[in-house]
Order: sequence, then structure tokens, then C-alpha cells
Amino acid sequence: MRRFALKRIGLALVTLFLVSVILFAIAQILPGDVGRAILGPYATNRQVAVLDHKLGVDRPILLRYGSWAGGFITGRWGTSYLMDRPVLPLVMQRLLNSLILGGFALALIAPLSIAVGVLAALKAGRWFDRLTAIIGLSLIALPEFASGIVVLVIFAVALRWLPVSSHVPGPNPLDWFRQLLLPSIPLMFVLFGYISRMARAGTVEALRANYTRTAVLKGLPWRVVVWTHVLRNSLLPTITVIGVQTGYLVGGLVVTETIFNYPGIGKLIFDSAIGHDLPVLQAAVLLIAILYMALMLLTDIIYTLLNPRIRLSV
Repeated sequence: MRRFALKRIGLALVTLFLVSVILFAIAQILPGDVGRAILGPYATNRQVAVLDHKLGVDRPILLRYGSWAGGFITGRWGTSYLMDRPVLPLVMQRLLNSLILGGFALALIAPLSIAVGVLAALKAGRWFDRLTAIIGLSLIALPEFASGIVVLVIFAVALRWLPVSSHVPGPNPLDWFRQLLLPSIPLMFVLFGYISRMARAGTVEALRANYTRTAVLKGLPWRVVVWTHVLRNSLLPTITVIGVQTGYLVGGLVVTETIFNYPGIGKLIFDSAIGHDLPVLQAAVLLIAILYMALMLLTDIIYTLLNPRIRLSV
């Protein structure tokens, strides 16, 4: 298990290094000039050049990458060009906001998706199974910006049940549903399709396994067979999907947070890219990559603990 974890950690570090190089290169070729974006269109070329030199964006690219990577590792993430605020607390606060939104959506939809997927497997080939498959695939194919705009128009504009713009909720539980339910709906649409289909596939495989047949032949009640033998083994692949989708929830919230004006890290990345705020953009994207790799590592470890055959095959 230790060698397995070390191997995964080494692979994650190599991946993060490559991600940092690609991210830094892409950020440098974004259209527009940093100084011009900060000073505006009426600043002179000399003023823009002086600001670019002060910010260090006119230095050689290798020196800039080394300075940025070293600063990121040591916690010196710089200052936002547009907001004139330290990048580290700004990005961390926005990340926390996104985790609140993503965790709320996952907590609501994961149990429902697993239950629907398991029930569809138990009724394989019947109308409920076919209906679940159609709904799940349709929700996966539905773009988030389309579903987000639809639910926004219906529930916020037409019915006025929920606010148009969402913010971080307070301690009141009702405020959590009022502020987070609407932006969570597009996320739950996508999550339902992936999690329910994986839960169904795992349950079908477990129902066809030899240990299930043996339990049935022993005369065990069907309820005991399902709860004791089928579910324990069928939900292993679902753990991986939930881990992957958790990483998606954090890094893929740009569209949802922009539509609902939610102050998360996705909207921060979008605003930073538009405003050419490189310190914020680079730190936020790399932090998401680190969190994603950490979630994948945690998912692998949990999966191998539940299924020792994976450790033996590595």
C-alpha cells in the first residue's frame, strides 16, 4: 500500500509540473497587455511600459516562470493587478465558496443518483430502467449554460421563488437552500447522469457475480443478498466516479458561477482571464489542479482499501 501511494504521489507531482508549465505558457500568450488592461485605453505607451517593467512582465519568460513557481511553492502568490489584494487569501476564500456550492450539490444528488441507479439495475430491462437511462443521458448532454439559463428564467424571473444572484449563505439552513439550490441544479443534472449510470453498471455486474449466485442458492432472503453482497461490491466503481466528479465540481464551475453571479473560484478565473490578472489566474488554476490530483489520489487509496485486488495488481 505504501509503494502504491508513493507511486501515485510521484505521478501526481510530475503531472502538476507539466500543468504549471502549460498554464504559465498559455497565460503569457493571452491577448492584450497587462499594463494596458490595468491603466485603461487612455494611458500612454510610456506609462504602460513603465508599469509592465514594474510588474516584471517584460523579463525573460524562464525567469518569470522560475519566480512564479518558487513564489507559489513558498506561499508568495503576489498581489492582484486589478483588485490590489493579496492573491493567496483571495483565491482561498473563493475556493472555499466553490467547495460550499459543490458540496451542497453533491450532498443532494449523490444519494438520489445511487438509489436510482441501483433500483434501475434491479429492474433491468423494464420501463424504469429505460426511463432512467434516457433521462440520465439527456441530462449529461444538456449544456450547463442552457440548463442554468432555463432554471434562472423559470424559478427566479418568472416565479420569483429564488434570488437571481446567489451569494455565500449564512448560518440559517433555509438561507442555504435559498442561495445555493438554484445554481446547484445545473450541476446536479450532470452529476445524476454519471453517478446513476455507474451505480447501475456496478449493480448489474454484482448481480451476475458468482458470490451472488452462491448466496441465492444458500437460501438467503433476497433483501439480505442485495444489502450484504450486492451493494457492498457494486458501489466500488461509483466511488471513483464521485471522486472525479468532485474534482469537476471545483474546477468546472465557471459557467454556473458566472450565470448566477456566485463569488466562487470559477467566476474569479473568468474575471481574471478577461482582465488579464495573471497572478490570480495562474494561482487559481494551479490550485484547482492540485486539489483535483489530491482528490484522485484519495479516491485511488479508498478504492484500493475497499478492493485489495487492485493493490496486488499494481
